[in-house]
Amino acid sequence: MCLTRAWDNPMQFVLACVSYAVGLGNVWRFPYLCQMHGGGGFLIPYLLMLVLLGVPLFYMELAIGQKMHLGSIGAWRAISPYLGGVGLASVVTSMYLCLYYNVINAWSFWYLFHSFQSVLPWAECPVNSNLTGHVEECERATPTQYFFYRETLDISGSIEENGGIHMGQALCLLLAWMIVYLFIVKGVKSTGKVVYFTATFPYLVLIIYLIRGVTLHGAINGVKYMFTPKMEQLANPTTWINAATQIFFSLGLGFGSLIAFASYNQYNNNFEKQAIIVSMVNSSTSIFASIVTFSIYGFKATFNYESCLERVRLLLLNTFDLSEDTISLENVNHWIAELNRTHPEQFANLGGRLETCDLEAELDTAVEGTGLAFIVYSEAIKNMPVSQLWSVLYFIMLLLLGMGSMLGNVIAVITPLSDLKFISRYMRWTRVCLVCLFCLLLGLGFTTRSGNYWFTMFNDYGATFSLLFIVLIEVITVCYIYGIKRFEKDVEDMLGHRLNWYWKIMLAGVSPMLLITLFIFYIVNYIQGGTPTYQAWNKELGKSVVTEYPPYAQAFIGLLLASSVCCIPLTALYTYCKKRNLASGKRERTVSA
Repeated sequence: MCLTRAWDNPMQFVLACVSYAVGLGNVWRFPYLCQMHGGGGFLIPYLLMLVLLGVPLFYMELAIGQKMHLGSIGAWRAISPYLGGVGLASVVTSMYLCLYYNVINAWSFWYLFHSFQSVLPWAECPVNSNLTGHVEECERATPTQYFFYRETLDISGSIEENGGIHMGQALCLLLAWMIVYLFIVKGVKSTGKVVYFTATFPYLVLIIYLIRGVTLHGAINGVKYMFTPKMEQLANPTTWINAATQIFFSLGLGFGSLIAFASYNQYNNNFEKQAIIVSMVNSSTSIFASIVTFSIYGFKATFNYESCLERVRLLLLNTFDLSEDTISLENVNHWIAELNRTHPEQFANLGGRLETCDLEAELDTAVEGTGLAFIVYSEAIKNMPVSQLWSVLYFIMLLLLGMGSMLGNVIAVITPLSDLKFISRYMRWTRVCLVCLFCLLLGLGFTTRSGNYWFTMFNDYGATFSLLFIVLIEVITVCYIYGIKRFEKDVEDMLGHRLNWYWKIMLAGVSPMLLITLFIFYIVNYIQGGTPTYQAWNKELGKSVVTEYPPYAQAFIGLLLASSVCCIPLTALYTYCKKRNLASGKRERTVSA
């Protein structure tokens, strides 16, 4: 690889890694895992996995990329011709990620464009066609859910109900891919300039949101909920698996992006220091973003809780003909017990109209992924003063986080492909254009009425299994095929000093054992989990219901799980057969001569 295609300075490389690693997962997946696995107690397995897996493997991928100055395919093929499939598997996995990840950016554009209205469209239910009331589906759900599932996705009732392309979403997806193309078309010279903005501006928005969030009524309830540890979750193996998986996705291990980024470094760049800095920044951002998220979440939960209490208060006042100031939000529960004791028959007539208000239950309602980013946040934003401003800031932040990660995803595909002779003869802009166009055309499938279900499938099954396998093969290759001593000598050539005991112990022993354990746990959990399911939107109920995937979708899941992993043995087999045929041809020519 020509070093004229290099970062202008080490800071550009660090910012590119930060922009890639710090993404949407820090804002929505990490807070969800904290909520699901014991609040502050989840930080224990998370930080342990960071030290035992995340930092060593991050270090290893940067070292390989900087040493070989090649993309993932070329780097692993340079170590052994039989290992080109490792890089190919990374490219396939990154391609899957490219297909659906930019759809999130399209949603962010959609919400951003709809934020410039006097009343946010997800703040209240639209009027029905007869102008006699609100749309029933919206009333059964909530305005924010209705806007996401009906206006944004126009979602079908199941994955089996197909429909046409949502033109608004298709245009937003086209815009997202055009921006990605412009960001990377000139290589690191353009990408290096972009990351100054994509890596830093989200922090400014997060700080603004933190200041606003902690001043919201009820924010402290969410923050206290986050940092209240439930230590019994440490005995749950799933907690440890999810902690490791979050480290993998958050740092971008196994996708080939880090190898591609590092391949543009100068040979003597201090990647060791950079690996530690980026890993620490990424994890600190996850914790920081969680404080912001839980302050917003606490506000939303408190708002819903007090709205519930107000409805109960008005119901009691109207039913029992009490004066307005008799019951307050603070003594509603006291009056429920008192009226039930003094007027049992009249109280019994309330029936299902009397709601049960519970702040803890509101906080316990775990919402993952797009639900947290586009429903919970939107619901909280609509109740803020000057909600349009907070909406614009939030969705610009989501866009920058998403775009920063997309740069790494696309570079992970383009860089190794550029190292292949039959592709490298094309101009760079042509290669970038073809990759972006290919992903755009396939990505249009996610903008159909059933597209969100396929999006969920790719998100759940497109990368986790393959990443575990890819990184396991990588670390075994470096330590036991390439050789830890040879790797140590390469590090000494680049950095001027040998590997210290921490890197040796982690890479040669602890990390491989943990990866094997996680790989086995994943397979066992998948087998024991039974038929895969997804959340299908039921417009009659106004909520999502658990539904089993149909047989053809289950077959596609199996294809997703196996397709990238199969690249490794199939490429090794192809290389073996090719070498054998060449050897046979040489022997035949020798005999005939």
